[in-house]
Amino acid sequence: MSQLKITNLNKTYPNGTRALHDVNLEISNGMFGLLGPNGAGKSSLMRTLSTLQEADSGSAFIDDIDILNKPKEVRQILGYLPQEFGVYPRITASQILDHISILKGVTNRKERKDLVDYLLQKVNLYKERNKSVKGFSGGMKQRVGIAQALIGDPKLIIVDEPTAGLDPGERNRFHNLLAEVGQEVIVILSTHIVDDVKELCTDMAIMNFGKIVYNGTPADALSALNGKVWRKTIERSEKEQYKKMYNVISDKMVSGRPQIHVLAENNPGNGFVNVDPNLEDVFFTRIHTETV
Repeated sequence: MSQLKITNLNKTYPNGTRALHDVNLEISNGMFGLLGPNGAGKSSLMRTLSTLQEADSGSAFIDDIDILNKPKEVRQILGYLPQEFGVYPRITASQILDHISILKGVTNRKERKDLVDYLLQKVNLYKERNKSVKGFSGGMKQRVGIAQALIGDPKLIIVDEPTAGLDPGERNRFHNLLAEVGQEVIVILSTHIVDDVKELCTDMAIMNFGKIVYNGTPADALSALNGKVWRKTIERSEKEQYKKMYNVISDKMVSGRPQIHVLAENNPGNGFVNVDPNLEDVFFTRIHTETV
């Protein structure tokens, strides 16, 4: 079993933005969810771990490999699926995987063909192996992305916002594939989509303004909010008034009317009902209580 240990990681960009602020995490095999709004620092952390940028200070190790100082060694055991998996549109899925296999050091032609065929079967694209990726759906392209990330028997796989733009069916297929992959290696799923973490991950962290504002299991995070989340359906014209009166952690439209969740130790009265917390409540509570 592999172990990723990140200690006091910091990164400030030339424009003064502090993207990583004393980040500390320990991650073992399985699916780990990194949740946060856009601009929280998730991509900065993923780029640092995948050796695409340097940190200012701190350390990160995958087992005994120093990620910050041994980038070539890291790349040999790393699989990376960026948010935008760019490919040449006129080549086939087989050609893409064959090319990346060569780049990762698989020089024997038969070994490479066997590997490519195995990966295409694993991501359920073998029948489409000789088709141009230009005609692939978003979900199919992401499955090619996961296939290339698996080349080289990686210990760590990083996937950055993988389900953005996928339709529900493609998203479910992609989730099933990630869950299978995550049984054998460390998979870090970086996303702003709460359902991705809820459905896939046994451990998670929430980032905001470059800081880790929660690190633990989804179950523990939910348990901490038991009895403290209250719901009410209101009129649109009342939203601002309620936000002034209560600690509103979220609001969304349900059947054309706003439904708000508020955080309170005791019953706020005024028609609110107590509800079981969900991971969205955890997310918004942690985000709203963390300031710059």
